[in-house]
Amino acid sequence: MQIDKVHGSENHFFLLDQTKLKTRLSDQELINFTKKIADPQTGILNGSDGVLVVDQSNHEGVAAQMRVINADGSEASMCGNGLRTVSRYLAQESNVDQFKVQTLNADLQVSKSGNFATSVPAFSVEISPVSFAAEKLPFKNLNTEELIDQPVPEFLPNLKFTAIAVPNPHLISFVSAEELASDDLGILGKRLNAENPYFPDGVNVSFAQILEDNKLFVRTYERGVGFTNACGTGMSATSLAFAITHPDQGHFEQEITVYNPGGMVKTIVHQIGDTYTIDLTGNATVTHHIEISEADLHAADLDNVAITETHEESAYQKFVTQLPKVSDIAVKS
Repeated sequence: MQIDKVHGSENHFFLLDQTKLKTRLSDQELINFTKKIADPQTGILNGSDGVLVVDQSNHEGVAAQMRVINADGSEASMCGNGLRTVSRYLAQESNVDQFKVQTLNADLQVSKSGNFATSVPAFSVEISPVSFAAEKLPFKNLNTEELIDQPVPEFLPNLKFTAIAVPNPHLISFVSAEELASDDLGILGKRLNAENPYFPDGVNVSFAQILEDNKLFVRTYERGVGFTNACGTGMSATSLAFAITHPDQGHFEQEITVYNPGGMVKTIVHQIGDTYTIDLTGNATVTHHIEISEADLHAADLDNVAITETHEESAYQKFVTQLPKVSDIAVKS
């Protein structure tokens, strides 16, 4: 059995195709395997942010199902960076460049895009459904049914917050470079993902710095993971919040460049009536192939794996080094 180590913007995962197995892993086996392989101490290749599980879908016109198991064993409703890598895998398996993938809440359109650079393949994925409603995130005890560009002194003074489900829950604040570099994001992210009176299921927290028109830098504290190099749904939700709360700088139906600690993605935010969707385009990189027996998969035994490096990571790192440094981009107040 082969599993792959993959990443989108250095948001790393192991990709497991359950359709190749004689016997699929049970949910508890998936949790045990993910906790083992994703942990940098007990896993391989420095662990990961989780495991992407490919399975069959019974939805008409859908290529496959994707499940996202976080490093702590919890299940995410979506993962934009992960969906790009699953889309690449399915495209290669079926030799089709455009199709739909079933996720926990929606069947999402995906398509192959032009390479970001030599040996840096890219895919575009739909991020939806979108909701601002308190019950969809959910949040409570904030005296509002929607949180859009509002101060929340209970979180942090002098900052405004927007809460969006895409469908993963996200809390977003546009901040200065100094605030972005402070410890506040980690403190708030940890607080809102422990037991708290506001987000009972936890929430992904992103701080974004506006660089110039249609350009952002986003850093995310991810629910179930902690700090991550990039969060695809977080960058998508932040792009939507950008267009809504800063319409003079963030624009609907225009390409937005979003830099992150792991690289860069492109987004386009769409609005039809009261409905929003986001296109997320970025790299889909395979760094390693791992051979493991089916019995060891079920037992979460990693002692007898064989690992082959693909050399795609060196191409991706070359691409990243050519990106402009955030400090070099003129920051507009």
